[in-house]
Amino acid sequence: MADPGEGLNPDGTIRSSASIDTIPDRFRPVLDAAGKAIRVSAPSASIYAYGSVTTGEATSPGSDVDILTIGLDGVSAAQISAQLSAQFRDLCRAVEIAAASPSDLAGDSDEAYGFRIFLHHYCVHLSGADLDTATMGFQGDRRAARGFNGDIGDHHARWRHRDGSTDPAEFGRRIARKTLLAVAGLASVHDATWTTDRRRAARRWSELHPSLRNELDELLAWADGTVYAHSVAVDRSINGIIAKIVDQFASDIGLWITPTS
Repeated sequence: MADPGEGLNPDGTIRSSASIDTIPDRFRPVLDAAGKAIRVSAPSASIYAYGSVTTGEATSPGSDVDILTIGLDGVSAAQISAQLSAQFRDLCRAVEIAAASPSDLAGDSDEAYGFRIFLHHYCVHLSGADLDTATMGFQGDRRAARGFNGDIGDHHARWRHRDGSTDPAEFGRRIARKTLLAVAGLASVHDATWTTDRRRAARRWSELHPSLRNELDELLAWADGTVYAHSVAVDRSINGIIAKIVDQFASDIGLWITPTS
């Protein structure tokens, strides 16, 4: 779902609609249940909501309820996510719980910088210590775009060597969503604006690169779930449109530098 208030403020800082006040009442029981379950496993965890639920754009039962935890382990996050997804299946598509640690916010890496931006502008604090220490907004610029999606090259490398048993429809949806976020970064930097809206970004990038339109439309269909990917199409996209987007991102914005051991 598009964030209706997303963009840049007059001073160039990122603007988002995410707010505790825009969370629809019908989704609050999900967040309450998630908070209780998370605190059983990690009493001191910091808990945030993000995504369409926080912008008031979520629909029932088609939207996910997205939750970020800082201090909960990944195994517990997956277990709680599965439990709540089953419990609230009539209300939402899934309850997705991401697990991070306080160290993920520390340092000068692009990854940490992007996480701090995400926490400050897109996450709504629900409980636990609020680890968002930013005192002002972040600039919506090339560095921000790199912080959000500079790992697209690493993802692409892993996608090339995926397990053949991976369900192609779910895999196609996942790679499409990540790739289109990178396209949003490309469109934002090109137009000196800011968006994480996949559909808006794909439309704009198609205008700038008409030869990519059909392939971008295919990724959008996978990401939206209106078309299910099959293995041949997934392989074609990994070696075609996605490779092109990675090259464009590397040239226009830059990729994360992976440390060597």
